[in-house]
Amino acid sequence: MVLLDGLKLADELKIEIAAEVEKLKAAGGKTPHLAAILVGHDGGSLTYVGHKVKACDQVGFKSTLCHFEDNITEEFLLNEVKKLNEDPDVDGFIVQLPLPKHINADKVLLSIDPNKDVDGFHPVNVGRLTLGLPTYVCATPLGITKLIERYKIETAGKHCVVIGRSNIVGRPVSILMSSAAPYGNATVTVCHSKTANLKEITLQADIIIAALGKPEFLTGDMVKEGAVVIDVGTTRVPDATKKSGFSLKGDVKFDEVAPKCSAITPVPGGVGPMTVISLLLNTLKAAKNEVNA
Repeated sequence: MVLLDGLKLADELKIEIAAEVEKLKAAGGKTPHLAAILVGHDGGSLTYVGHKVKACDQVGFKSTLCHFEDNITEEFLLNEVKKLNEDPDVDGFIVQLPLPKHINADKVLLSIDPNKDVDGFHPVNVGRLTLGLPTYVCATPLGITKLIERYKIETAGKHCVVIGRSNIVGRPVSILMSSAAPYGNATVTVCHSKTANLKEITLQADIIIAALGKPEFLTGDMVKEGAVVIDVGTTRVPDATKKSGFSLKGDVKFDEVAPKCSAITPVPGGVGPMTVISLLLNTLKAAKNEVNA
């Protein structure tokens, strides 16, 4: 069984990105600049944005964190997005979700310039992904494909079952896995809360991508011998034995599933680190004007 180590691969990719940054600057290009808007004090969001800022520093990017209290108005936030859209030094930026309930997240995400949408959430970039055009791919699906590609997981002709149909992971990763790419050419089945006979379907899968946000949902009896399992879930579960008071659980019951797998991602340390790396890769694309030139 191969452990798909996202931490190790992320470190390797950081070295490659840093070399690209040096090459870009040596050729007279600008230093890539990633900005992030964070509203409020959600623990997971604070941690995640902190990882992004640290990663930018490690690869030689400029980074800007715009952190606001959760009582700001929607109008104020839209104006901050407008400022970043118009700032020529900022190559790409993200608005960290979730946003406070009084702010319409869709309205905010739609206001981002697609050329700076390194999260890949804007309909323009989703449309380009669907058509197979150069675009900013959503960070988590891009991270998954990098793991598959670098670990040389065979996907062509394989049956890939995606559990979850969110616009952030499930839908885009299903498009990527069925695309004509080195990590694609799979036959993809997308399952969700209304899927009948889910276990029957997952037992047919050569590759399972679990992205539904339910801790330890995928159990050993749902996976065939030799399957590849990619766990996207990161749910905080109360744990009195931890100093933090919680532990992170994936969507896969690792101890049961791992012995049956040919390859599997751990949680933490699997897909998560690759999501941060994907934002860096998209920002590098933006700095080099490789997408919507």
